[in-house]
Order: sequence, then C-alpha cells, then structure tokens
Amino acid sequence: MTRHLLTGTELTRDDLLAVLRRARELKADPTLGATSLAGASVALIFHKPSTRTRVSMEAGVVELGAHPLLLRPDEMQLSRGESVKDTALVLSRHVAAIGIRTHADALLEELAAEGSVPVINLLTEGHHPCQAVADLLTLQEAFPDRLGADGGLDDLRLAYVGDGNNVARSLALVGAIAGLAVTVVAPDGYQLEPGTPATLASDPGTGVAGADALYADVWVSMGDEATADARRAALEPYRIDDALLDAAAPGAIALHCLPAHPGEEITAEVLYGDRQRIWDQAENRRHAQKALLEWALRRGPFGG
Repeated sequence: MTRHLLTGTELTRDDLLAVLRRARELKADPTLGATSLAGASVALIFHKPSTRTRVSMEAGVVELGAHPLLLRPDEMQLSRGESVKDTALVLSRHVAAIGIRTHADALLEELAAEGSVPVINLLTEGHHPCQAVADLLTLQEAFPDRLGADGGLDDLRLAYVGDGNNVARSLALVGAIAGLAVTVVAPDGYQLEPGTPATLASDPGTGVAGADALYADVWVSMGDEATADARRAALEPYRIDDALLDAAAPGAIALHCLPAHPGEEITAEVLYGDRQRIWDQAENRRHAQKALLEWALRRGPFGG
C-alpha cells in the first residue's frame, strides 16, 4: 500500500515518533541518509511561492542521494488543461515520490488517488503537515527533559495565537498524535472548526496560560490580500510579544513558521531575541522532511 502524507493523520504515534527519532539522527549526522534514495528522482511541484519549503525539500532530497525535479505551473501541461489524473499517471512512471505545494486539498487528494507513488503535502489551503512535524522536532530539542520514555510530547502545551489556518490545523492534528496539548487562541471568525483536537480560546492572556510554546503565523496569508485591513484589525490583540510570553509558562519559547512581519503577529524583539527557537524551527524542516521521505518510501530505518 502506498504511503502518502496528505494531512499528517496517516502517521500513527509509533510512526510519528520514529520519524522524529530519525530526523534527530539525520540532523546530527546528515551522511546517515546519503544513500537512502540513491538513484531516485523526486518531483517537487510548486503552485505557490516558497522559500523554506523549496530550499529545505530540494536540499533534503539531494542529501538523501536523490535528484529533485523542480516543476512550476507554467512548465507543466496542467496549466494548459491536462488532467490531474494524466499528470499523476505520467509522473508515477518516472519518479519515486511527488511533493506538492498547492491551493486546494482536492488536487492533492486526486494526485494521490490516481498515481502509484507517495505524495507529500508541502502545503495546501487546509493542511501543512511537514511544518507540524518540524515543529514537534523543535519542541523535542527545546524541552528534552519533558519528553516521555518513547519521545512523546504528552507533558507539553502549545498555544497557537492568531488566525486559525492550515498551520494551526496541522499543529492540532499532528500534535495530538504525539500527545502535545494544543490551544488555538483566535477571535471569532478566525477560529478552527469545532471537532479539531485542540482547545479553542479567544482571550490571548488566558489562552496562553501554562503554555510551553507560543506559536505565530502571518495575519495575511497568500490569497487573503483582499481582506488584509479587516484581518489586521481583528488580529491586532493577538500579537506575540514579551508580555504575552510572560503570561505563559516559565521558560516558554516563541515559534513562527515564517515568513514573519515584525510588528504585526510578532514583535522584532521576540523574533530575534533569546526567547525563541524560530530559526532552529526553520532548519528542522529539512531534517523532518528527509525522515518523512524515508518513511513514505520505506527506506532507511523504515524497511525495504
């Protein structure tokens, strides 16, 4: 059965913790995975602009011994009306896996359903699972004495502050698998849907109480430009600053998936200060995604 990573919920707890262990190993010694995907090619499709995802995936694929094939919309027949099904069938004849950063989750799901190779979600409107796995790796590094015997994060709490978007959803879903307690602190109209495995709160001061990490994302994401002014007005009280960190647990850290807009969702003092792990978090995308590729393709420690 083909292993896909579409929402992150495809991972069991054992899978996820094994991926995180492998990511730590690959970070400590990148040469460990140098032949995991030797001779293979990985298609990387980018329908949205990208800095961290493209760089971390392309570099990670190379470090695993494979060749990354970067594909933009204007370079593919998809942009001229070729079906997703036909694209999936053709790519499956040439590459070992497909990573895609796109808009609708439906396109991602169709690509996975019609092809015969693993599909990795590099960001959709609904989910960002690779980011969430990298975030969990960062939390493991930041709080090594708080982890369970299996590496679980059951003793940790994270408060996501701001727009309840794809990143917030993935933190809730993937975090729950690892035991992380997630609270999403957002105003009315910007909150995650009920039923997501997260505590939903609206008041920043009380919502972050007891949290070991506060998490920010931009207030105006790609596609939200038309409502930018309204979004900034609604989210103004949801800025991560030193005062909000003081309202969290002692020793709380700030996280941000980037790109950041200092002065909006996070202050420059926090973004570049000593109470954050944001730049470690950005690096950890590469290590987490390498482990996820090995898992999806049953390479390295994940079997033959």
